[in-house]
Amino acid sequence: MAFAESDARIAQRRTFHAYPEPSWCEFLTTSRLVDAVEAIGVDRLHVGSSALDADERVGVPDVDTLDRWRERAADRGARVDVLDATAGGTTGLVAVLDRGPGPIVGLRVDIDALPVTEADDDEHQPAAEKFRSENAGVMHACGHDAHMTIGLGVLEAVKASDFAGTFKLFFQPAEEVLGGGRPMAESGHADDIDALFAVHVGFDHPTGEIVSGVEKPLAIRQTHARFTGESAHAGAAPHEGRNAVQAMATTVQNVYGIARHADALTRVNVGRVEAGTASNVVADDAVLELEARAGTNDVLDYLTDRVDRVLEHAGAMHDCTLSTETVGRAPRVDSDDGLADIVGAVATNVPAVESVRPSAPFGASEDATYLMRRVQERGGEATYVIVGTDHPTGHHTPTFDIDEASIDIGIDVLTRAIRRTLGDDA
Repeated sequence: MAFAESDARIAQRRTFHAYPEPSWCEFLTTSRLVDAVEAIGVDRLHVGSSALDADERVGVPDVDTLDRWRERAADRGARVDVLDATAGGTTGLVAVLDRGPGPIVGLRVDIDALPVTEADDDEHQPAAEKFRSENAGVMHACGHDAHMTIGLGVLEAVKASDFAGTFKLFFQPAEEVLGGGRPMAESGHADDIDALFAVHVGFDHPTGEIVSGVEKPLAIRQTHARFTGESAHAGAAPHEGRNAVQAMATTVQNVYGIARHADALTRVNVGRVEAGTASNVVADDAVLELEARAGTNDVLDYLTDRVDRVLEHAGAMHDCTLSTETVGRAPRVDSDDGLADIVGAVATNVPAVESVRPSAPFGASEDATYLMRRVQERGGEATYVIVGTDHPTGHHTPTFDIDEASIDIGIDVLTRAIRRTLGDDA
């Protein structure tokens, strides 16, 4: 790839980085992606509500939050037609190149950011070079800015190639809340795909390394739970209260005591708790956010069944009402060896690639697995590719950043793999 093109890709990534938007609020991001896709030129473009099944969304913010981000996007020049198509938090898009009969190949990238306050010291490149997040408390701390840039680069390169068939590019919203993969899988756009690639940068793989197909992603369910009791004076009449803090504390202690399973690893975590108003008031309200992860889908069912039992009995023990909501879920789906082999074969011919790993354990969770499972259930193949990038600190941290040289590597490897899958080895 020529230097001028690389320079433009870096500038594009930095534009995305400077204006991150949280899950289901990616209004300006979607608008900018639509502009970029239209500039490349595609045969069909599905935006917002036409790109996903809105009824399958989870983790959608409240109306006030959606409206606030929509207004910010409008103030920054987001297109009216895109804002209309994404109303109510139906963000994202699917771009299609159609060259008639032939294989149907897809690529999925994610577009949302995290609730992280980005570092502002000069040792952090985005701060030093003036593309640090402009949105307080929100940051591209996982590389989705690079993923979007890679996706656009692949789209442009595939369009310029000589292939027969169809290429679909999924710009998926709400990965960070595990909320966008299932709606896109249920949209119908993935039903006819023969081969699907998903991509992520980093995960401690250095610049120049490619993982052709990750294995052992963890199945996951994330839950929001609320205990409602009754307040009372903690000194004069504690017996008149129904203490939501006790129900919350019982839950925290007991979910960590769930027996591990012999068939697969398990993880549980209570990541957030909030309760009470003062030391002399019996708390009538307590909120928990917790998650369960497992190495197989069956063991996740085992684990979540026991988490639900703990919640139910903790509420009953302390006479509190329980309400729960699943705010994120994703299955375990492994990469197909055949498609991963294609990635590995083409990667060896990319000059900037220094090492190729056929597989590597993922150790995290991802809702791209919904799209992968959809394709596999219909006889297709899917693989989840890691494009290595040097990152100074871990994902989801205030100082996360990428080596921008990895963008061109990702574009080159994925373009070659997609073209080969489409039958074009030119």
